[in-house]
Amino acid sequence: MIDAPKPKRLLSIGTDPLLFKEGSAVRERIRGYAKDWNEMHIIVSTVGRDFGETTIGDNVWVYPTRSRIKLFYPLHMRKLGRFIIRRRNITNITCQDPFLTAMSATGLQKECGLPLEIQVHTDIGSPNYPHTIGNKVRKALALSYLPKANSIRVVSERIKKYLMKQLGIAAAKITVRPIFVDTEKIKNAFVIAGADLRKKYPQFDRIVLMASRLTTEKNVGLALKAWKLVVGKYPRAGLIIAGSGPKENELRSLAGKRGIANSVVFEKWVDTSTLASYYKTSDVFLSTSFFEGYGMSLIEARAAGLPVVSTDVGIAPEIGAKIVNFEPRDIANALCDILRKL
Repeated sequence: MIDAPKPKRLLSIGTDPLLFKEGSAVRERIRGYAKDWNEMHIIVSTVGRDFGETTIGDNVWVYPTRSRIKLFYPLHMRKLGRFIIRRRNITNITCQDPFLTAMSATGLQKECGLPLEIQVHTDIGSPNYPHTIGNKVRKALALSYLPKANSIRVVSERIKKYLMKQLGIAAAKITVRPIFVDTEKIKNAFVIAGADLRKKYPQFDRIVLMASRLTTEKNVGLALKAWKLVVGKYPRAGLIIAGSGPKENELRSLAGKRGIANSVVFEKWVDTSTLASYYKTSDVFLSTSFFEGYGMSLIEARAAGLPVVSTDVGIAPEIGAKIVNFEPRDIANALCDILRKL
């Protein structure tokens, strides 16, 4: 008599509160990943009591830490993880970054004797990654925790090569799993009402699009410095920046100081259908990030047929982007070369 296979039950430790939001893209991705497991239990770091335990699929449960302050995240992740492991007979552990979630996960790995996968979604090997004290600490944590993992999942060959070279981790231990992007959906999408940038901003005869969080690592200030040079040649060109973040006011101020406020539009972050229309009604997509683990927006822009100008980050070289250095004039020249042909 052949014994039935042992149920596979995964404990995942992460930080994305969008898992509690119905209809979010991350929920859809998780439902896809969960098909490989009998059960998937996800701990998400949260502050306060705004989130409650929820079910997001037939076999997926999400649990908030409901911590009082962020400092308690690792402690509460580990405590909650220990409870779930024992109650649900967990067979495997994964954590969604090699930093604080790995701190909790490696503790549970040692305590419970379970195999651990550590995920790496950002390019910790980029020379630009440790540009802040926080990132220096994160990189030190990553280099400490990654050798303890039984397996590692990364989003690009770039990161895999770095881990093999820097830490001597065997290639067989590292799996490259790119972030899923539904390129066919983008290719076949129609331009929706109100999301045609050419009609929305008729004052522009050429449109360059950025879709980015407005944070330090996205380096949008560099794009604004380059844009000053672009509008010198093409006064009716417009730069549309779709995104939000803590640097928004600073970037708006920079655009004003450089005298380009009339040619730069800051839009809030938009849903995927609207963004697909933005891609299809622009002329060029621009990314000036210091580093990217993957670069979903680069893939999406190419799927919509847009030429891409990007710094050498993430997946950019592999999708045929025009690679530029971190100099405003180099970026401006690349954009102008494309705009001139329109």
